[in-house]
Amino acid sequence: MSGHSKFANIKHKKEKNDAAKGKIFTIIGREIAVAVKEGGPDPANNFKLAQIIAKAKANNMPNDTIERGIKRASGDLGNVTYEHVTYEGYGPSGIAIIVEALTDNKNRTAANVRSAFTKGSGSIGTQGCVSFMFDRKGQIIIDKEECDMEADDLMMIALDAGAEDFAEEEDSFEIITDPDDFQAVYDALNGENIPMASAEVTMIPQNYVALSDENDIKQLNRTLDLLDEDDDVQAVYHNWDE
Repeated sequence: MSGHSKFANIKHKKEKNDAAKGKIFTIIGREIAVAVKEGGPDPANNFKLAQIIAKAKANNMPNDTIERGIKRASGDLGNVTYEHVTYEGYGPSGIAIIVEALTDNKNRTAANVRSAFTKGSGSIGTQGCVSFMFDRKGQIIIDKEECDMEADDLMMIALDAGAEDFAEEEDSFEIITDPDDFQAVYDALNGENIPMASAEVTMIPQNYVALSDENDIKQLNRTLDLLDEDDDVQAVYHNWDE
């Protein structure tokens, strides 16, 4: 994984997202509604909701917006039923891609995702065709420019709270947790007022793949951009070393 800057990817995504922050808040709001429906409005007793709240805060979603979303979901879930769906497939040169969506119309979402792969010279595969190349982990990225704490002190806080791994890179720190320990580590860092550039349970590639062909890069970016524009798509994971 040497040379792969996770923070550069995070920053790139956030810069894109800043131009469409309303969409990001809408996506997170949908996740909150589903989590409340499945497990109730109290994050202390709803681990999934607690994870989404952590993700919302890492995306600078205001507390009152989060609270309004929870109250709205608690009081009136409406007649819309969302389903979680996952698609797996390949981009150019066999780049592995996983797409997680939350939809009220599976046929529409499947058609849009398939179109995004096809337009980028990729293809949808069967369930499990690439997910074995990824590990589901809690991942917290901290921008060094935003954090005044010494690396050793930061590492001890994370490890004492249950983190699996701590890595220092040129521009950032990365903390990896088991998904079940993510909330405890997040709370420990938040309790120390440590700013987090990203905090979520995600799919981390076991290995990254570099692309050298400019056309392959162009086609893969086309697929990723189309997926990013789809309101049903909640997250996209890939093993391209950008």
